[in-house]
Amino acid sequence: MTPRIEIDADSGFCFGVVTAIRKAEQELDATGKLYCLGDIVHNSNEVDRLCAKGLTTITHADLDRLRDVKVLLRAHGEPPQTYARAAEHNIEIIDATCPVVLQLQKRIKSAYEQGRGTADAPLILIYGKPGHAEVNGLVGQTEGTAVVIQSAADLDNVDLDRDILLYSQTTKSLTGFNEVVEAIKARKTRGGFRYFDTICRRVAGRMPRIRDFAMCHEVILFVSGRKSSNGKALFEECRRVNPRSYFITDPSEIQPEWLRGVATVGIAGATSTPRWLMERVKDTIEKNYAV
Repeated sequence: MTPRIEIDADSGFCFGVVTAIRKAEQELDATGKLYCLGDIVHNSNEVDRLCAKGLTTITHADLDRLRDVKVLLRAHGEPPQTYARAAEHNIEIIDATCPVVLQLQKRIKSAYEQGRGTADAPLILIYGKPGHAEVNGLVGQTEGTAVVIQSAADLDNVDLDRDILLYSQTTKSLTGFNEVVEAIKARKTRGGFRYFDTICRRVAGRMPRIRDFAMCHEVILFVSGRKSSNGKALFEECRRVNPRSYFITDPSEIQPEWLRGVATVGIAGATSTPRWLMERVKDTIEKNYAV
């Protein structure tokens, strides 16, 4: 008997990724050629699908050799320097920056410009992953002066005796952000402190929902690209409440022993996981793993 299989209704592309892929497909359908600065989404299966349509993934170094082409900026966003380099080389930008990220960039840039050149300019802290594409774009709004922290432990290297403005990468954990807030409050002895919860609710809201979903099934197959920070966080939440949670990038990684004697299987994914890939996992189980 084949186990009952449910795909998590909340899993799959967030609206920012949907928009980026739609813009890419529109250009590819029209011209058959488009460059994308970095992987359009942290899922190799979806990247391969779009590459077959004519999408070419490039790096920042490649911008220096390109001329008179179209380049898509993915949902993560980019620093101002990227736009300037594109203009120098007559590169047409197709901007797919997520509106949530774009709004955050504007907030950080405004805060930075208000204090720039003053003796008491606040220190801008960003709770996020160093080197992450979105974080690089946020730091770029401050001409590289913002300090990135991954956890409260990183505060040991931060001068907290000055005015602090704290923002968050949009895809970080709300729990982690609150821990950083409380740690700063506990350590500060002088200077002001303002913090702004800039976490995307589409992402933050997924944590409690995926926890409930994982507890409702004997086995969870979590489908995600290995580069996805969001995917890693969501998978760990699944595994925390359901030890029989398994991370896979595609159906070929399913192990028969995971499903032996199982009555229910839940399939979930990151905000960068395409729905068609989760459907393919479901079809593979139904065709090959009847128990």
